[in-house]
Amino acid sequence: MGSPGPRCPVSEQRARWELKRSRTARELLETERRYQEQLALVVQYFLCILRAKGTLRPAELQAVFGPWESIHIASQELLLHLEAGNWGAGLERFCHHLEFYTRFAANQEQSRATLQKQLRKSKCFRRFVQLQEGRPEFGGLRLVDLLPLPLQRLQQYENLVVALAENTGPDNPDYPQLTKATQKLSEAIQQVGAIGREQENGRQLHRIQTLLSGRQAKGLTKGRWFLRQGWLLVVPPKGEPKPRMFFLFSDVLLMAKPRSVLHVLYGGTFACQALYPMAQCRLQRIFGHSGEAGGGLLSLSFPQEKLLLMSTNQESLSRWYHSLTLAIRYALHLP
Repeated sequence: MGSPGPRCPVSEQRARWELKRSRTARELLETERRYQEQLALVVQYFLCILRAKGTLRPAELQAVFGPWESIHIASQELLLHLEAGNWGAGLERFCHHLEFYTRFAANQEQSRATLQKQLRKSKCFRRFVQLQEGRPEFGGLRLVDLLPLPLQRLQQYENLVVALAENTGPDNPDYPQLTKATQKLSEAIQQVGAIGREQENGRQLHRIQTLLSGRQAKGLTKGRWFLRQGWLLVVPPKGEPKPRMFFLFSDVLLMAKPRSVLHVLYGGTFACQALYPMAQCRLQRIFGHSGEAGGGLLSLSFPQEKLLLMSTNQESLSRWYHSLTLAIRYALHLP
């Protein structure tokens, strides 16, 4: 018997790429079919029937579901391309519809709030949702479980298309289109991430605004980015340290004093005592450096005042030092 021929590393590598590519393509196709089915369930059993029955007004229907139907149509079109093996052309064309996903992300807060409101106030709508969710087609999934699907799928698209592009050779006709699709998906993910961060910041600002009371508290959080809150001890020149609640934003540090829970109007809230501009802050850690036992002390110097803030927890102090440093950089527009 003759000896086997010499191995070809290049051919073996190409074979591995092709195997990974085929596996990724199959996963993309199979998951797109399942995604398409779930999108169709919402269209068929919720959107179409609600629109026909008039259970929700058009504005309320749009608020809850956003551009769901447009996303459904885009998925149908993509699935046809994938089933025909047109990976590059199909994904490149699909990327023209990514604006529906960013619009869907921007509508997410309103969708959640409107759905909760209608479930709470409309017995007819609440009963309808329960009946539809009980259908065997939903497999125990609730409407609230299905609504985040498009944004979850967007992340899956990026992961799968990146893997597909990485295992497609430059000489393959799909390669330029897959590379372009990867870039477009990455940009969409970044936009959706920015929208999510802005929405979360809005929730935090609203929460903090409800904690603050009194005339001085009005509008204090508007237009700001929240970074951190927590209790710290204010060390005065004389006397005992006093606990105060601090709210740190990207441009200011707010010091607040707790009101008595017995207060007629503002029980359990905080009264704003001072607002410190972080652009004018000089920060120094007096003691409590990493590795030292116990808590520590931070010095914050402003043109008109100097604050000494103490924490008995080393880890908490380090987090505050990091956040304050970050706020100063934000306020000074430093990279």
